[in-house]
Amino acid sequence: MGPPNVLDMDNAGVRWTTEQVLALAPDDASRKAGARLSAAGPWSDAGSSGEGAVWGLCKGSGKKPYQTVIDTKGPAYRCSCPSRKFPCKHALGLLLLWAGEGTSAVRTVVDVGDGPAPDWAEEWLGGRRKRSGEQEERAKAEAGGAAGQADPEGARRRAERRAARITGGAQELEQRLTDLLRGGLAAAEQSGYGLWEETAARMVDAQAPGLAGRVRELGAIPGSGAGWPVRLLEESALLHLLDQGWLGIDRLPAPLATTVRTRVGLPSPADGPPVKDHWLVLAQYDTSDGKITTRRIWLYGRESGRTALVLGFGAAGRSPQPALPVGLVIEAELTPHAGAGQLRADLGAEVDVPEPTGTPPPGGTTTAAVEAYGSALREDPWLDSWPVTLTGVIPVPDGGDGGGWQLADADGKSALPIAPAALSRPGLWKLVALSGGGPVTVFGECGHRGFTPLAVWSAGSSETVQLT
Repeated sequence: MGPPNVLDMDNAGVRWTTEQVLALAPDDASRKAGARLSAAGPWSDAGSSGEGAVWGLCKGSGKKPYQTVIDTKGPAYRCSCPSRKFPCKHALGLLLLWAGEGTSAVRTVVDVGDGPAPDWAEEWLGGRRKRSGEQEERAKAEAGGAAGQADPEGARRRAERRAARITGGAQELEQRLTDLLRGGLAAAEQSGYGLWEETAARMVDAQAPGLAGRVRELGAIPGSGAGWPVRLLEESALLHLLDQGWLGIDRLPAPLATTVRTRVGLPSPADGPPVKDHWLVLAQYDTSDGKITTRRIWLYGRESGRTALVLGFGAAGRSPQPALPVGLVIEAELTPHAGAGQLRADLGAEVDVPEPTGTPPPGGTTTAAVEAYGSALREDPWLDSWPVTLTGVIPVPDGGDGGGWQLADADGKSALPIAPAALSRPGLWKLVALSGGGPVTVFGECGHRGFTPLAVWSAGSSETVQLT
């Protein structure tokens, strides 16, 4: 009889699923490489602790094995390999091994028992604990001394100068939109992308990155296929509305004025009352504009009933942080941002290791989802989508020639089209397979382009299956 499973559930706390581990990978190549290292063969001296630490030595091409250690409470990773990806393939492989795939293979790994982590792992873990404590103390000190150290007069002057530059940029953009309409939308296709890029550069000079991003989107519409004039007119109207909102911001209600500032590109600090709760990690996915990778993490509070969005950013090929295991529950404190219709919040320190989830969030019909998005639009007209949970829906083809799909209520009274961008993703077929023609619960983003499914729960199951 072999030694006991070194990555035992009792030692490591909550066991993650394979999908939760792979969701942390920075790219597809890392997922594949990590999967190849999920067997016990290359690993030795592996173990875990009830405090959320996992460690192990992985045999590589050199004489010395790579030292890999993970703090699942972050999660955070440290590996002696030269990879610049976080997590690297060794961390992913070790987490997959810890997740319990291939139990018979895991039993061949050398057992370190219930004792402490080895010195090389404890050194890093201890350093993390020390830095965490120092950050908390520093945050308390900064909060206590902020009033005395701030330069309110200097900050006011800088804000006024930036506001004046944004106003100049908004006025220039209004003239550009007026010229577009006077010359006819067809001229946009002839002028090409260069003119829009020049206008976007002017918005950057005006310190209005939000306006610059929307201008670049306008420049790409004429080449987006059939129906582009309608889309160009719609987006131009929204951009005009944002311009006018900024130029008349003093007349807007305070929450809407904050939203306009955020949409223009001014920072919106987290200043709402903190909300401590047990948060279910609903979904996590990354998008990239070629320079910055943005990570979106959706959370649902068990006690508060709130849905929150945590954003992370990464540059130069680095994976954004934080990274949270989808389907598990973390006890943490979130501080919301201000603004009408805003769900964004900053994640504070986690109180305890992740725990298994119970049931999915409460949801409703497809009609209720559209109504929720419509209500949110009244507070934020530039909102692309709104998070909703659908219960008792069935994925079915829409019957058209375009190969589209929709989520239909089980009673057949209404349906919600799945967004075109989601039709080419593997998650759609995973959703269809889990449904098997029966009703499921689905979480996703409902917007003017349709519904983007992000997570699903099959009937009678509390396991969250990620679709991104």
